[in-house]
Amino acid sequence: MDEKLTQLLEDSLLKVWSERDDEQRLRVMEQIYATDIVFYETNEGEAIKGHQAMDELIRKLQTQWPPEFVFTITSPVVINHGISHVSWTLGPAHGTPVASGMDIAVIEGGVIKGLYLYLDDPGH
Repeated sequence: MDEKLTQLLEDSLLKVWSERDDEQRLRVMEQIYATDIVFYETNEGEAIKGHQAMDELIRKLQTQWPPEFVFTITSPVVINHGISHVSWTLGPAHGTPVASGMDIAVIEGGVIKGLYLYLDDPGH
């Protein structure tokens, strides 16, 4: 498996979605996301397109999370022909997670072109 491609999805969670410094987050986004990245948060919602729109969403969500909340990768990234998958939790570093799910990324040209979020049902 290409280690660089594996690192893209890990960096998406740990260096973009977890980063609270706006400038640092944008620098990493520019390195790992295509300029015209498309993010699908839910099946019902509109696609979020581009670095600026994704950054605005991340900043908005982070204001709802306590500062100690972090993403933790719960299974290794798996890649199959340019599609990668990773499972994660969100919550205090050594506490009970408040959310879990998985991200699926479409990788083209060495960057993430599409990102799909699947949240786990909290009742299960």
